[in-house]
Amino acid sequence: MSILESGFTVEEFETRTARMQKIMREKKLDAVFLTTEANVRYFTGFYTQFWESPTRPWFLVIPLEGKPIAVIPGIGESGMRNTWIDTVLTWSAPNPKDDGISLVAGVINSLPTRFGRIGATLGLESYLRMPTADYLKLTGLVTGREFTDIAYEMHHLRAIKSPAEIAKIKKACEIANHGFDLLPVHAKVGQTEQEICRQMRINMLNSGAEFVKYLISGSGPDGYDSIIMGPTARVIEEGDVLIIDVGAVYDGYFNDFDRNFAFGHCSEETSRAYDCVYAATSAGFNAARPGATTTDIYNAMWSIMEEGGALGNGVGRLGHGLGSQLTEWPSNTATDNTVLEPGMVITLEPGMAYAPNKEMVHEENIVITEDGAEWLSERAAEHMVIIK
Repeated sequence: MSILESGFTVEEFETRTARMQKIMREKKLDAVFLTTEANVRYFTGFYTQFWESPTRPWFLVIPLEGKPIAVIPGIGESGMRNTWIDTVLTWSAPNPKDDGISLVAGVINSLPTRFGRIGATLGLESYLRMPTADYLKLTGLVTGREFTDIAYEMHHLRAIKSPAEIAKIKKACEIANHGFDLLPVHAKVGQTEQEICRQMRINMLNSGAEFVKYLISGSGPDGYDSIIMGPTARVIEEGDVLIIDVGAVYDGYFNDFDRNFAFGHCSEETSRAYDCVYAATSAGFNAARPGATTTDIYNAMWSIMEEGGALGNGVGRLGHGLGSQLTEWPSNTATDNTVLEPGMVITLEPGMAYAPNKEMVHEENIVITEDGAEWLSERAAEHMVIIK
């Protein structure tokens, strides 16, 4: 009896594999070779915190026909055998002299040779979770085939979420929204960023979050200049503005959005900046529809911020994909031009510098539907929330 990742059926993984094998036929690939947690889990349902240990490599081979083949350290054998995967090959790891390399080479060499090409995630926003020397060794042991990049195809495949995936992301959003709803109740002047964020983390865990893997903050007098470095021991004072950005996990899927709060009072300049990025989010939402592009979303949001006096945007993009990873492909940029399709879950994240050393960032989560887009996160307050 298979034990699948919560909320998914065997058909979910069969469909994912079939979609990949269709791509493989189009790209003329005999197999696909995968090494990262997100990709291995996507096709197997093998979901474990043990990926936090960097010592051992894990491999998955998807043949042109049939189920994926797992080549993994022995410590994970029982877990992998409780998924839908039938063929699980193991070795005693770690073994620096041969950490599964000859074993996975044997699997690939045993597959029928039709095209002489093996797909691997070698490019765009990807990496191999194995030593480079071992990858080079593997390419030498695999005979009659060359390795070729399929990072784009892998990203695109995972970008189209199933209803079950979307439901998990929506639940993660509900948990984070609840955490933000409670924040004005417990946050006050005199507390540190760390204290405020710690209580919010507790509230989200009590609301059903599996983990809160990402929870950052930034604060300062009437504004902030960083959105990635906190929470710090900085004490919140009257007149401060605080941003908190959260990635809570529910059943293996993230939310990713932020909220801004002012303590006591807020200047007109900062209030206008908040209103501007809020309006930009609305423009991005209206532009998000099948057939439009990530660049259309970017342009819709950036034009609002330019009109609102934006001095620049140091973040580099105005949103991104979202799923089993906090940030996924694609990116909302001026040059990305990815065509939006139903099932894509993305963030709208307009951000701008509006004064020296002051930024304003706003973020929401949406899903592309047949008719346009739907909110997954409950929208932030239309104007800056003032905590008295």
